[in-house]
Parts: sequence; C-alpha cells; structure tokens
Amino acid sequence: MTSTESRRRLVAQLVTTETIESQAQLRRLLSHSGHTVTQATISRDLEAVGATKAREADGMRYRIRDPKDMRRAHSALTSAVNEFVESVAVTGPLVVVRVPPGAANLLGGRIDAAELPNVLGTIAGDDTVFIAVDQPTNAAAVVAQLERG
Repeated sequence: MTSTESRRRLVAQLVTTETIESQAQLRRLLSHSGHTVTQATISRDLEAVGATKAREADGMRYRIRDPKDMRRAHSALTSAVNEFVESVAVTGPLVVVRVPPGAANLLGGRIDAAELPNVLGTIAGDDTVFIAVDQPTNAAAVVAQLERG
C-alpha cells in the first residue's frame, strides 16, 4: 500500500469516526499519525474518499455519503435536467437555469442533493434556479456537470 493510499484510508476512517469540522483539524490529526501534508493534499484526499462538508444538527462537519445515495441523487438530477431545463446561462459566479413555472424548487433540491463539486448552493424561484459557484472560472464546469447529470 502506498503512503497516499494509507493516508486516504486514514482520512476516510477519521471522517467516519470523528467529528471533523475543518481541514485544519484533519491536518492536525493526520500529523499526529505521522502524515505531514498541505491543505491542497487534504482537499484532494477528501475528494478522493468522497467526503463532503454537510450541516449537521450541531454544526458543519465532513461526512462520507453512501455511494448508492450519491448515484440515486445524480440519477434524479439527470431526470430533472432532462425534463425541465429550458435554458442555462452563466454570469460571473452564477449559473442561471430557466425551467417551466413551478419546477425551480424541484430542480434546486436535486442540485443540492447531488452535491456537485464547486456548487456553494442554490436559490430557486418559480421558474428560475440560481446556482452559486465557488469561482467564476468553475461555472462552465458546473454547466457541463448539469448536462452530464
């Protein structure tokens, strides 16, 4: 087993068994276990093990979602995109999606459930969903992800 595999196995174990609220906290725990890493490495490791930051009853923490749940969420998003999306436009760090009246909440909820990379959150009106993207340069990637489902 490589050091990367060993470290990622530990990251998954820590996220599953501990309440990890920040990358700095995870970095300290990894350091105590003999893994000296950068913040960028921690970000890659969290993504590799499928960890996302989620709001829990007691605050924000990292967690690993069941892959079956993620597949279902992406499948539901693909169905909603195929059925409802009329147009998509990018403006800075926002992706603007137009749908038929009454469909925006459903699509926004499916986008949120799919936990797409680079998506900070959604705001849904009646016939429009605004998708807030972490950086304007990532908006095109979010549009591509929506198109793929």
